[in-house]
Parts: sequence; C-alpha cells; structure tokens
Amino acid sequence: MSTESAAAENESGPGPDAGPDTETSVEAVETTEAAGDGTEASGTEEAAPQPSEAEAEIAAQRELRERIAQRKAAKDGPIAAGTKLSGTAADLLAAVRAVESGEKPATAGFAKPEPEPAPRPAAAVPEPRPQTPAAPAAPVVDAGPDADTVAAVRAVLVEGGAPDTLAGAAATALGEGAEELLREDPWQLLRVSGVRPEQADGFARALLGAECGPEDERRGRAVTVWLLEQAAVAGHTALDLPVLSEALGKRGVPDPAEAVQSAAAEGDAILFQDPVEDAPAPEPAEEGEEEAERPVRILVGLERYALAEESLADGLARIINSAPKDGGSLGDGWETAAEAASGTTAELIRAAAAHRLVLHTGGEAARAEPLALASAAAGLGLRVCVAAHSADGRRRAAALLGADAPETATATVEGLLTQTQGPGRDADGALAADLLVVLDAPQLDVDTAAMLVELLADGTCLVLSGDPGVLWSAGPGRVFADLLAAAICPRLASRTPDFGPIGELVSGIGIGELTQVEAPGKEVVIVPVRDGAEAVHRTVQLVADSVPRAIGVPAEETQVITPGHAGAAGTRALNAALKERLNPGPGRFGGFDPGDRVVHVAGPGRIRPGRVVGADAEGLRIECDGEPVLVPKEQVERAVRHGWAVTGHQAVGLRWAAAVVVLPGDAAAGLSRPWVYTAFGRGERHLSVVHGVDSALPRAVAEVPAKPRTTRLQRLVRAQVPGA
Repeated sequence: MSTESAAAENESGPGPDAGPDTETSVEAVETTEAAGDGTEASGTEEAAPQPSEAEAEIAAQRELRERIAQRKAAKDGPIAAGTKLSGTAADLLAAVRAVESGEKPATAGFAKPEPEPAPRPAAAVPEPRPQTPAAPAAPVVDAGPDADTVAAVRAVLVEGGAPDTLAGAAATALGEGAEELLREDPWQLLRVSGVRPEQADGFARALLGAECGPEDERRGRAVTVWLLEQAAVAGHTALDLPVLSEALGKRGVPDPAEAVQSAAAEGDAILFQDPVEDAPAPEPAEEGEEEAERPVRILVGLERYALAEESLADGLARIINSAPKDGGSLGDGWETAAEAASGTTAELIRAAAAHRLVLHTGGEAARAEPLALASAAAGLGLRVCVAAHSADGRRRAAALLGADAPETATATVEGLLTQTQGPGRDADGALAADLLVVLDAPQLDVDTAAMLVELLADGTCLVLSGDPGVLWSAGPGRVFADLLAAAICPRLASRTPDFGPIGELVSGIGIGELTQVEAPGKEVVIVPVRDGAEAVHRTVQLVADSVPRAIGVPAEETQVITPGHAGAAGTRALNAALKERLNPGPGRFGGFDPGDRVVHVAGPGRIRPGRVVGADAEGLRIECDGEPVLVPKEQVERAVRHGWAVTGHQAVGLRWAAAVVVLPGDAAAGLSRPWVYTAFGRGERHLSVVHGVDSALPRAVAEVPAKPRTTRLQRLVRAQVPGA
C-alpha cells in the first residue's frame, strides 16, 4: 500500500457506536441512547415516528400471526424446569407455570416452548409457468393523525412541560385516544422515538404531582418496554431476564421482576422459557426420587418480534418440507445445466434442484454464482426473480443477468414487498416465482424475512446468498447467521475469490488479518492524519482533487464512509466541508441547494442516494435511482441528509467506483472487524483510508468480531424441521 503524509497519533474523544452489533449486557441495552451524540446506532438518528412500509405490512398480516400464536399457545408439553433457577428467575418461571396451568389468565402474555411439529407432507416441485408482469400498486398514503387529535395531545404536552413539537409523533405512536392515555399514564410518552426515561419522569411529575414515584407500576412497565425497544434497535429480538432486570435496576425500577410481570400481564411483552442447549443432561433419577428438571433460560421480548420469529420459522419449515430433500431426483434439464457449469455454480444448481431452501456464502465476485443459477432456471422455463438489498445491488444483478432478462427478473426486497417491482403476485396472492434468489442476505432483519417467506408458495425454491463477513441487518435479528448455524439445509461456500488489491485486502480482513498489499495502480492508499480537523481537510482533498486526478474517478462517483454522524470527522462535519468545496450555497431549501448530493433515509440503516433537484411549497424534490422523490417539507429535517459522507451501516449493500474511509481518533473504541470489512469493500476501483486510529485498526480486525445478538430463530427453526 502507498502511504501519504506522516504517522498518525490517536485523538481522544467519544468512540462511535458499533451499530446494531451490540453485546447482550446492560450497557448494550442502553447503547442506542447516544445515537444523537455522534454515534451511528444503525441509522436510528434519522428514525421517523411514522410507521414504515415494512411496519404497515406487518400490521396488515397481524391476523395471520395471531392465528400462529394461538395455535402454538394451544399446544401441550411445557418444558419441566426450575431446579436450576433461584431468586428472580425462579419467581418469573413460577409465573410462567401459573399461566400454563390455568391458575392465572392466559392474557398474562407468556409463551411456552412447544413440541416439535409433525413434518408436512412433501409437495411436488411446480411445473414451469410463464412469466407474469407485476401488477401496478397504488401508492400508500398515510394521512397521519387528524388535526384535532394533534391539538389535544399538544395541550397535554404543554401542560406537562414537554416540547409541543412532539405532538404529531405522540399522536401517531399512541393512536386513538392519545390525549387520555397520556393523562392516565404519562410514561407512555416513552413510546415516542427519542424520548428518554428521565424526560418522561419529568413529564409525569408535572401531570401527577405527589402521586408520581419510581415505584409506580406504570413507570416500571413503560421502562421495561422502552428497554426492549432499545435492545431491538441494537439488534436483539429478546433479552435474557437477568440482563433486563439489571437494566431496570439501573433505571431506578425498585422491583424489576414485578415490572416485567406487569408488562407481560398487559400484553406489552412476552416471556419465553427456552432450554439451555449446552447444559449437561440431568442424571437419571433414583427409584422414588423426582426426576431432575431440565435447565432453561428465560427470555423477554416484544410481541412483534416474537411473532415475526415464530412466523419466519414456521414459513421456512413449510418451504423446506414442500419438496423432497436428499435423494430427490434431478430433472434432465437441471442436470444438463449443472454439467455445463463448474465449481460452486454447479453445486448450487444441483442443490436448488433437490432442495427448496439453499444458503450460499461468498464475497463480491461470488454474486455471479446465484445469478448463474437464476439464468439456468430461466432457461428451463421457470419463473425467476433476483432480489437485492438496494437499487444499486439490483442494477448490478441485472447487468450480470444480461439484457435478455426481463425487468421483472430483478427487484429490491422492498420493491417485492410493496409490489412495485418483480414478478407480482399470482391468483392466490403468492409471489409469482418458482425461484427466488435473495442477494445481500445478511441485511434481512426478522420482520422483513418473515414477510418475504410468507409471500412464497409451496414448492418455491428460496436461495439466500450473501457475505457473512459484512455488518448485520439494521433491524433486529440475525436471520442469515442463525440459519447458517441451524444447519437445516444445504450451505454452499463459494470458492471464487475477490480479485485485485482491494479484494486481497478485504479477504484478509475477513479472516482477521490486516495485510499489506501491492497496489501498483494506487488501488489502495493510506493517508495518516493527526486529528479530526486534518482528517476532514485530507478527505476533501482526496475527493475533490487527488482521486479524480490520479485514479480518474470523479467526485460524484466517490463515497466517503465514516463510523459516526457527529464528532470532529463524523458525517456532519465531513458533509459540511464537502458541500462547501463541491457545491457551495446558502442552503435555502431547509439547508439544501440544487445539486447537493443527499441520501433519503427510508428507515433505520436504509438509505437511497440521490441529488437535490429543487423545492416548492410541497417540499424538497430530489432524484433517487433515476426516480423523482418528493419529501414533504415537514419530513425534510429527519428524512434527508447530505450524502457525500455516510456511515458504514448506511453503506451496506452499495458500491461506488472509489471509497474514502475516514477513521478519526475518536472512532477507535467502536471499530470492529465487520465494520472495517464492510467499509473497505465499498470501493470497486480505489480505496483511500484516512487513518487516525494508529494500532486500533489492526487490533479491531484481529480481535473484535461481530458482537452477539440475542435471538430465538435458530432454536425455533431447528424445532420446526425434523432431523435438523
């Protein structure tokens, strides 16, 4: 690697947030509170109070999931456990058992493990059917709460000393009767994004006076839900009871066990008892003695993620059991296609012919393998769709499929769910495809994955493909990693390496080694800096001058990536400096000018790069992926950011001709191998590293893997698939 300037020294300051890969601890539960103070927090800084399209889709499918939950709750055979527990855990387990035995009403909201279901009968592989075009979908318009409701909520907020600017968000979050709900339970204000417990406490004191206290059951219940929401932002779908109890204690809840039980009784949370898989088997009981009970762990989660994981496990089992597994015969066409291919591609074709769920792992170059599978299946007359995480990923997939592939053969995952892209639905409402290939599979959160699987008809083959080394999804869950660990279907690892100096560098990072690579064409350049101010200066110099001159990549095709939003060299500082150099202007449209490079924040961790076209009375007009987008003026502040610099999580699933990765001194504490692996792999032709973290970079690559997430999917899907 070539080196510019002198050696860098560390700069002290707050470390950036590690995004959603947050460890299961009290500190981890509360990590996302700092999202507005310079941390990335999976893009949650821009989280909108209005429900996203994915959330609307979840709500639309609530009835189906309730049926799933009712079916599971009706099953018998809870795990006998309890002798290994004591204290609070034993008390909570006793509450679980009381509900199961009928001593307490089932509305307590506890869920119990279930016996393995009988396997479904195998369904025949569907006959090839002609492609069907996607039906145009009407735009979804959310009118939001009416003006009278917002006005009533505003009056309550002002009375309690809370900012009246929260009125719209509070009315949206709390729904009908928001005013009365806030008066009866002021801590419900915690359901509004960005509100913290100490702020809700002040609001409650103003409304309730002497009646307000830390022992109030309403406070304990609300803080429990708030902590579970914070954990979900950090990637967890549930929390271990001891972790949640400790976090509640730190938040001044005097009786954490009572708070958890209250939240469960009100239906705000669900408790699960899961077997401890690595616990030693109990010894056989002597004659006349009670049999030793099996140890369990108690988990607490929010309903929506609990139902999503249950639904996803159930749907995957349905897909897996809808066709023969090992020993299923290959048709002549499939075998011919496999013989015409080589290496992992041939293995992938054979696996897809015999199985309905296949997992494929590999780097950037390996994307060609599942696309070759899609081409082979289309050649056999099957209806094929390839879905990617982003519009950029969709374009790259379409280029590899070739000009002969119809437009409906590719889509983004969001486009599939909203029916604006892809092959559309058949008469039964299922996705009109015989083979669905999902690229960038590590970016699937549990909500999105559940909705996607619910779209698939029996017999549809689902291939999930992605690079397991990149950052996990912005939303809760670790779907791809859990399925790989569950070993319920074929798992094929690509043997196609990423070529060139950047590919060699990133491949080494993936195995924990930061190696020096030969870069004769200046494909990789290291730029040491001493502090944040110098990092900003050198970044602007690279984007505006050095990379266009030396590499031939213009500024509009170069992306700056940094760990956090704030700080001396966060996205805010970098975007301000890059705007001043590349598109100076007064920012007369809410801080933006025509020609500004921006990102439209579609959801936590999800962005659409674009450019400002103009503005009028309706709002800011931008162009994203060649499509005009109107952002209403009241949403501009939270939904649009300058886009010359983005965070590592926002860059996942996207690639640019050149990438400039900025590592200021205050980023050292938050670096991890997945973050470095992801950021360094975003440039196709060139990578510049503005290096101010000294030895923290090789240490992060060698010693800081992905932080764990607490999820239930791996156990659930193993229980659903016999023989797994």
